[in-house]
Amino acid sequence: MSGRSARPAPGHARQSARCAARPWAVDLAAAIDHLRNERVAEAEPLLLRLLERAPLQPDALHFLGVLRHTQGRIDEALDLIGRSLAALPDNASAWNNLGNVLLLAGRADEAAEAYAKAVQFSDGKGNEAPLALNNLGVLYRKLGRLDDSERACRRALALAPEFGDAWYNLSNTLIRMGRIHDGLIAHGKAVAAWPEHQQSRQEVIRALLLLGENERAAALLREWLADDAGNPVAQHMLASAEGAQAPARASDGYVQQVFDGFASSFDAKLEALGYRAPALVTQALGALVGTPAATLAIVDAGCGTGLCGPGLRPFARRLAGCDLSAGMLRRAKERALYDVLHQAELTHYLATQPGAFDAVVSADTLCYFGALDDALAAARLALRPEGRLVFTVEALGAGRADDHVLQSNGRYAHGEHYLRRVLAASGFGEPRLRRETLRLEAGEPVAGWLVSARARGG
Repeated sequence: MSGRSARPAPGHARQSARCAARPWAVDLAAAIDHLRNERVAEAEPLLLRLLERAPLQPDALHFLGVLRHTQGRIDEALDLIGRSLAALPDNASAWNNLGNVLLLAGRADEAAEAYAKAVQFSDGKGNEAPLALNNLGVLYRKLGRLDDSERACRRALALAPEFGDAWYNLSNTLIRMGRIHDGLIAHGKAVAAWPEHQQSRQEVIRALLLLGENERAAALLREWLADDAGNPVAQHMLASAEGAQAPARASDGYVQQVFDGFASSFDAKLEALGYRAPALVTQALGALVGTPAATLAIVDAGCGTGLCGPGLRPFARRLAGCDLSAGMLRRAKERALYDVLHQAELTHYLATQPGAFDAVVSADTLCYFGALDDALAAARLALRPEGRLVFTVEALGAGRADDHVLQSNGRYAHGEHYLRRVLAASGFGEPRLRRETLRLEAGEPVAGWLVSARARGG
């Protein structure tokens, strides 16, 4: 069950006011604005230029640390924010952001201490105390300290009664405690605080589904559709909750809306869940082609934020990526690992690239497809003779005879016999299927198939 902790973000007016008379204040103000609007590529050169002029300037160090966090460069982020705090130890915003980075690094106890410092130094001013307390609530829930999580969220709400994030995180904690009714009330307050925001409603419904409260989830989904007829997220989740008339695949609208909604926090969430799919597909590709030699044309089909990029790049003479989510592609572009990135649906993209690739790789994307016939046929078309296919999907439980099943989490699980059959029908031979744990979900391992095969024929 995920939580909405505040992602690292620039501080508030205090920094700009303190620096207004400085000659580099214009660059700092512009960098802050770029970071607030997720324009990382524009913010970075401004901050680097500022630090060339003033190497110890604490705000520039802090914000460059925030930027490095968004790039996944955790050690650099910790060093930069730590240096900022050495110069300005009462900066509540920097303590809060340090807590976020420490949490991502798996240093939970230190993260809790940093959040406590943020509360201490906020001195009741600004919104750093509610932000830090909300983050503490998320951290405590991840650690299973549910009573502490509830207390932290309620302290945040005592300071900021209309703080939607804190209501949302309180609702998740209460639901996990089994206090469904109280959780739904808190969820309603989160939705009221966020009249245009859908992620809160979506994640609380997911929490109910994880708890097996399908009827309650379905009722909320019907209310959602009454408010917003045709919403693709609500439609797909209702099919998941009811378990009947499942679509052949998740709609383009569902995929775009869901992944655009949490592109900025995607890497951090998966890091916390022990996500293994990128490493697994890279290992499988190496088993097929041998030592990386930068000789292959590879497509990362459903590339997301580019988590597979670091593993695939050493094999690739040319590395392409495609994804439906513009938000995800912006993150992938920042990695500077792909030669080309396309916003396109996976099947359509592959079908328009006949014979273009030596390898098609797809990590945890085909789990949004039930029937795989069209996607695998398109992959075969995109491959050169003897080209390789590597992908992961979630696995049906042992003893299930179904080809594929839409699960309550909105993803499809596939059976081994079906995978072998559809691979053969799509023109692939030498299939290798290995059962693996892909990640954790609600604290439980998610079983999946690591699949590799070779294109047949010429």
